[in-house]
Amino acid sequence: MEFQPVPIGRDRARQMNPVVLAFVGDAVYTLLVRQTLAIASNCKTGELNKRASEVVSAHGQSERLERILPLLTEEETEIYHRGRNAKKPTKSKNASVGEYVRSTGFEAVIGYLYLTGQNERIEELFSHE
Repeated sequence: MEFQPVPIGRDRARQMNPVVLAFVGDAVYTLLVRQTLAIASNCKTGELNKRASEVVSAHGQSERLERILPLLTEEETEIYHRGRNAKKPTKSKNASVGEYVRSTGFEAVIGYLYLTGQNERIEELFSHE
């Protein structure tokens, strides 16, 4: 496997399957959450993992999405809709269908922003409460 450094062009990223964007976005979001918890806490790894799992769950991502949805650009909203409406190979065991599809759209946006090198935008959305 060859390592492909980011960023890639926006056109190429827009052509990617939104579930693939969500696959990348899930990893990026998980890393950001874990990093934030590790820096801000003195907890042991078991507690950190429990807290991270709550935030990166479909339910937690759906809640975060509700707070940032009004902030999304037209381009980000289009990526979100593509991710939300995409056929997924799996179903969530611990979330409603609505939470699961919204979280996939959220992850697609994060994946798109990461792959296109828009890390400052990810930070902006991530830090918005």
